[in-house]
Amino acid sequence: MFGLRLFGLDAPALLEATEEKTRLFGLDAQLLFDAAILLVTMLVLYIILSYLLFNPVRQVLEKRKERIDNEKKQAEDDKAAASQLKEEYEAKLKDINKEAETILSEAKRKAAKNESKIIDEAKAEADRIIEHAKTEALLEKKKAADDIKKQMIEVATLMAGKVAAASIDEKKQAALIDEALKEIGEETWLS
Repeated sequence: MFGLRLFGLDAPALLEATEEKTRLFGLDAQLLFDAAILLVTMLVLYIILSYLLFNPVRQVLEKRKERIDNEKKQAEDDKAAASQLKEEYEAKLKDINKEAETILSEAKRKAAKNESKIIDEAKAEADRIIEHAKTEALLEKKKAADDIKKQMIEVATLMAGKVAAASIDEKKQAALIDEALKEIGEETWLS
C-alpha cells in the first residue's frame, strides 16, 4: 500500500474506481433519487411558473393579438367604408355634372325663349311706332294741306282785293297769280 500511496492512490479509492467501472453509466440509487427529485421540482416549478407567469403572458399576448385583429378588421372596414364613400362622391360628382349641364341647357332654352319674346315685343313696338309715325305723318300732311288751302284762300282773297282795287286787265291779273304762286312755291302744289 505504501507503494500505491506513492503514486497518490490509496486502496479504498482504487477499489471504488474499479467498482464504478463495473457500472454501465455510473448510476447509483442516490443519483436516480436526485434526478427524480430534480425532475419533480422542475415539473412543480414549471406548473407554478406556468400559472404565475406563462398564463398571464399568454393572456396578454392573446389580448394583444385580439386587439391587433380587431384593429386590422376595423381598418379594413374603414377602408371599405372610405372606398364606398369615394364611389358615392364620384357618383354625386357625375350627377352634379349632369345636373349642371341640365341647368345650363334649361337656362339656355329659357334665354332663347326670352330672347325671341323680347325680339317679338320689340318688333311689335317698332311696328306700333311706325304706324303711329305714319298716322302722325298723315295728320301733318293733312294739316299742311289745310294750311296751304287757307293760305291759298288768303292769297285768292288778297288777289281778289287787289284785282278789285286795281281793276286791271287780264295780263296783270295773270302776273299777280303767278307771283302769288311763286311766293307759295310749286312744291306745295305738287305734294
